[in-house]
Amino acid sequence: MAENDFFEKNIGALGDRRRDLRASLERARALGLDRKFYSFIETPVFGAVPALASEAGPARALHSTVNPQREAERLIGRGPDGFAVFLGLGGGFAVEAALNISGAAFAIAIEFGAAGLAELFSARDYSGLLRDPRFELLLDPDDEQIESAIARRYLPAIYGGIKVFPLRPRIAPDPGPFERASNAAMRAIEAVSADYSAQTHFGMRWFSNIIRNALEARMDTVPASFLGASEIAICAAGPSLDEQAPLILARQKSRGEGGALVICADTALPALLAHGIKPDAAVSIDCQHASCLHFMGSACRDIPLFMDISSPPELRGLSDFPFFFCGGHPLAAYLRMKWASLPAVDTSGGNVTYACLSLAHTLGARNIAIYGADFSYPGGRIYARGSYVFSLFESRQTRLSPLEAQAGAFLFRNLFLHDDDPAESGGKRRYETAILRSYRISLARKVAQIAARPQRALEFLGKRSRDSSRPFSFEARPFSPAREGFRFFPPTLSGADFLRGYLRALESLRLPEGPPKFAREEDGLVFETLLPFMAALRSRRPALSGARLAEESRRMCADKIAKALG
Repeated sequence: MAENDFFEKNIGALGDRRRDLRASLERARALGLDRKFYSFIETPVFGAVPALASEAGPARALHSTVNPQREAERLIGRGPDGFAVFLGLGGGFAVEAALNISGAAFAIAIEFGAAGLAELFSARDYSGLLRDPRFELLLDPDDEQIESAIARRYLPAIYGGIKVFPLRPRIAPDPGPFERASNAAMRAIEAVSADYSAQTHFGMRWFSNIIRNALEARMDTVPASFLGASEIAICAAGPSLDEQAPLILARQKSRGEGGALVICADTALPALLAHGIKPDAAVSIDCQHASCLHFMGSACRDIPLFMDISSPPELRGLSDFPFFFCGGHPLAAYLRMKWASLPAVDTSGGNVTYACLSLAHTLGARNIAIYGADFSYPGGRIYARGSYVFSLFESRQTRLSPLEAQAGAFLFRNLFLHDDDPAESGGKRRYETAILRSYRISLARKVAQIAARPQRALEFLGKRSRDSSRPFSFEARPFSPAREGFRFFPPTLSGADFLRGYLRALESLRLPEGPPKFAREEDGLVFETLLPFMAALRSRRPALSGARLAEESRRMCADKIAKALG
């Protein structure tokens, strides 16, 4: 086939869905740059094998010139279905082996340089690969595009594992862009894996809680006094809350002079009450019934409670003023779209302090102060005094297992990260775990997103317990809750009617046998509501996979809805 024919055939295979890529390649080809990035070695069976041109010596073939297909098969192996990321496209042999031989469910290839890719498109036929719905090609992507593509496409419950395959001869002459791409891919994989881990533990409970809350909950709008607050003080339950409590109380008492609205994590509620501070609201995102322990035995019925719609239904009975919001669950997003326009609050940070920060910004706070956010155990202290763990330990203590021993066991249950400079903690060791550090980093990223001066996030990221006497505060970017955040419209139908409609949508959904692809957007949204449940089911019944896993998840979810409806 002529060179022009190859290029036109490949460009045509991209279709209208990749107009951006088409335009880049056509522009690069039209420029007709003198430099040639590739030479091509013709083989009788496998067509042109690309070789990377070099000014320092002979061109280096990217694949075997004897049997590149067999080489690719050996690289990929014949493992189970999965997800593959390729750093470098080359002749496409490895991608084809992953999709057609080892049965990978999806593959992403990352390339840099439109001129070089245009040369590849002129010498080989990639049209079958480009038309394959299981394949996506990224050209000159930035970190965000790589992370977004993997987060959007990689569904562990369906695809199983994920691997990154570098095309080393392609990378070696210019490793910088590919190293950056590899790091971005690993960050995305870590984020998806962490989210998937939570889904495997809580996917079934999330679903049940949302169904019950939709059926039984009272949906009220947030009082106007919470919207557009001048200042909001966020209280976490770290040990530094004990030192900072007088500052919080002083700010709250100056309410008439522009004092702060105090919003606390549910974990911090009993600690604040023990210090004589009654917060203006509490926030809870945990789907487990253990979250009720923060409220038991406390005079908190008149304290407004902001709850994720996936919270335990029993929790809303502990406050006279429960207000629901939608976190990250796809069923919550579907409920918000189809039934009650609950506010959307970012809970992706994985901890309630992060949700408090997102809530404060969504409410329109102009100044935000964060108290008690240690994300470590300074000096071996685990929580602020009055937190639920201490009453729990007291109820369990014996002469052989006193409160101090239980607190020590709690502290040392995880491995600690290295403390770079213990002197920063006032001579006391700052115990930090991997999960606590990840919480601090995610909160810093959130600060960077919403702060008027993003560099304040770096200050929070570097905070140590030596700062325990002072909170972390910053000015937030303008945000209109009336226009962007807490837009609430009462449901036009009952919770039971919504669930009946959702049940019909589930039962009529035609489940895909391969990668999720739906002709109707509605079907795609309904399918996404099943994904966390599928993750939980797969962890319990690993033999299930693909269509069987989806079908069993649908059946179990439909049974739960039917049972709730009676």
